[in-house]
Amino acid sequence: MVNKADKNLARLRRHRRVRGKISGTASRPRLNVFRSRSNISVQIIDDVTAKTLVSASTYEEEFSSYGGNKEAASEVGKMIAKRALEKGISTVVFDRGGYLFHGRVKALAESAREAGLNF
Repeated sequence: MVNKADKNLARLRRHRRVRGKISGTASRPRLNVFRSRSNISVQIIDDVTAKTLVSASTYEEEFSSYGGNKEAASEVGKMIAKRALEKGISTVVFDRGGYLFHGRVKALAESAREAGLNF
């Protein structure tokens, strides 16, 4: 019998391994990405105080179109950068959450960089 590998379990292992190495501080918080099949959400987190400073996602009411494509991810990247800059956050540590830096995650990161976040 052939056992199929669990992709989400592998992603969680990668995520735990990366989280052992990076951490968000008050001066340089962590930009965390969560990607589901039909949505994408982002948080900027200060791990020292365990507080979410800024968040944006396709679940929000002001986001009206489909949330599971690259265009939606780039819109969320622009939203998070705008909100972060309003709060005075300009430099972050990028945490891709164990996902490959490809597709929607890459589109989100590139649009956040274009909108003014440094990472």
